[in-house]
Formats: sequence, structure tokens, C-alpha cells
Amino acid sequence: MTNIICETEILRLANEYKKDMTKFLRDMIKIPSESCGEREVVLRIKEEMENVGFDKVEIDPMGNVLGYIGHGKHVIAMDAHIDTVGIGDINNWTHDPYEGYEDENNIYGRGGSDQEGGMASMVYAGKIIKDLNLEDDYTLIVTGTVQEEDCDGLCWQYIVNEDGIKPEFVVITEPTSCNIYRGHRGRMEIKVTTHGISCHGSAPERGENAIFKMAPILNELKELNERLIDDPFLGKGTLTVSEIFFSSPSRCAVADGCTVSIDRRLTNGETWDYAIKQIEDLPSVKAAGAKVEMYTYERPAYTGLVYPTECYFPTWVLPEDHPACMTLVDAYKGLFKEEPLVDKWTFSTNAVSIMGRYGIPCVGIGPGHEDQAHAPNELTFKDELVKCAAMYAMIPITYVQKYCK
Repeated sequence: MTNIICETEILRLANEYKKDMTKFLRDMIKIPSESCGEREVVLRIKEEMENVGFDKVEIDPMGNVLGYIGHGKHVIAMDAHIDTVGIGDINNWTHDPYEGYEDENNIYGRGGSDQEGGMASMVYAGKIIKDLNLEDDYTLIVTGTVQEEDCDGLCWQYIVNEDGIKPEFVVITEPTSCNIYRGHRGRMEIKVTTHGISCHGSAPERGENAIFKMAPILNELKELNERLIDDPFLGKGTLTVSEIFFSSPSRCAVADGCTVSIDRRLTNGETWDYAIKQIEDLPSVKAAGAKVEMYTYERPAYTGLVYPTECYFPTWVLPEDHPACMTLVDAYKGLFKEEPLVDKWTFSTNAVSIMGRYGIPCVGIGPGHEDQAHAPNELTFKDELVKCAAMYAMIPITYVQKYCK
């Protein structure tokens, strides 16, 4: 099959399967699947993979679903996390967020853009590959991964370390508005704790107030955010205080403990120890004798498995001339006869582990828009499901034929 015929047939089938992709995505949306509660949606995905003809489908001990197509030596993976955040205040929603309401162009509901739409497109890309006999010297692994919203990349720590899967590259299918993304900032979750001595609130001079000790730290954290470094591609490192906790014997007592959580976004050149030391070196932190440390994540998966990790999610950037990035650009131009936009995500993805920890190249394209993630009235777009299904079917054969000879 020549490239032109291949591209034409892929696009024809992707459009032909629009209704099937829509139904499958609506089925996933109808199954609430917040982090650590993904069992039922994983089973639904496994069923669809088997129905469209994947060669093998497995669920690993963490609960990730892995579908295989082909048996070639070049291993390529495509990833979608299939957990979602909650819905927040239901009064902010126009329709039932778990109904999967649709109109002619859009699909409505929690998880449509972030990011079960990517899974719908990947599964039907698998069907297109099987229908057109596009299997070449590659093995395609389609992963539906868990707990990303809680702890991005933890699922892939398990896949790499325990399942023993190390692809040549991974396509991240988080929403990109069908653009090609090659990096994003990393992040970490930090806590700062001050300690005091409680006493009766009628005589505060007898104690030492941990909340008062935290106050100048908050001001210096705000100032630190303003002077964090800026990267010309990824943008500026940032920090914000996201939570505050205290301990006290009562509302009539001096607080003996105070902790704040910090969401720290890491740009190029920033590491976890660098970010911790920046805070430790603040004069107010030294004066208060405050403790600065990273959070850890130890929440059980829906299978009961606990796989602890530090809450550090490294920055990554794939060079624009890397074969994985060039593969996506070539596939895009071949299918759509135009130049793609190559850019970056604002938020973070499972690539924090895949490339950030393990150096496995990552590049992204996905249906849906970033601004729909975690928002009420979340939408995704039927035409983007079709466009990405075509891309996902085209990527493996493009890579093998152009970059593996």
C-alpha cells in the first residue's frame, strides 16, 4: 500500500468510526472513575479493545490496562490516563456530568477531554491498523493508566519497573487541540512546617504561636515566586501556597503547629533539591526553624496495591529534531497536508516519569483542549477524536518505515 493510499484509507476509516468512538467515549464518561476508583472503566476499555481485535489485552497488578497490537521488534507505546477528577459543585454544570450528553459536534461530561477521549481514539486507531493490515516490524502497546490525577507518572513507574516495559518512545494523548507537544514543566509537592508551644489563649505570651511563625514565611514564598527562573520554551518556574493546616488544643489556645503545602512548578534546569534548598535558605524559614520536605504518595490503587513514591515529577523536553517528534510531524503532514503547530503543555502528564525519570522519549498529540481539564461543563470534540485516531494509526508505520531502516 503506497503512502497516499494508506493515508486516504486511514482517514476514511477514522471518519467511518466516528459514531463508534463517540459511543465508546460516552460509555466511559458514564462510569465515574476518579483516581483509585477506575476498576469499572478499565473493564469497559478491556472489552472494547478485545471487540475491535487487539492481539492481547492485560490488566496489570496496579490496575493499568495494556492492549497489544503486532509482534515486531520496535516497541511503541501510546498512553491515556483514564482516571478523572471529581465534578466539584454540581450547580456549575449545565447537564449531568456523567451522562455523556452529545450534540452534532461535541461530547459533554467529566473526562471527555481529560482524558478518556485519547483512549477512544487510540482504541479505534488499533481497529484501523488491524483493518488495513498496517502491522509492520513493531509492537504497539496502548495503555490506559490509573492514578494520574492523584500522582502523575506513578502508573508508568510501575509499568517500567515491574511490568518491564521500555518502549522506544511513547505518545502521550493528553489534550493538545490536535497540536504536537514535546515537553512541559515538572512539578513537586512541598510542605513547610513550623512548631510552637501551646498555652491558654488568654495569655498568649506564655506560648509560642506556630501560625505567627509561618506568617513571614508566606510573604517570602510569595516574593520567591517572582524571581524564579524563566525558560524560553517551557516558561517560568512558579510556586504557590495551596493549603494550610494547623494543630492546636482548642480555639482558645495558641497554635502549636502550622503546615503549608506548596505547588512548585519546575522549568528547565530546576531540580527537586534545588527547589527545596531555595525554600530552606529563606531568612524566615531559618529564623522559624521550619522543616521543609517533599510529600510522599502512598494511596492504594483500586486493586489494593500500594506503590509509594516521592511527589516529584521531573521536567522534560524532547528536541524538535528527535525521530519521535519528526515521526508525528511527518504523519501529520502526510494525513492533513499542512504543517502542525509544535508546542508544549501548561500542565503535567505521565511523561514526568516516562521521560523525566527514565529518559524514554515522549511526544504528544491528543483530542480535546487543555482549558477543558478539571473545568465544569467539560467538552471534547468529535472531529478531534477522528483526527487523532488517524494520527495514532499512522504513527507506528511512519516511524518504522522512515526512522528504523
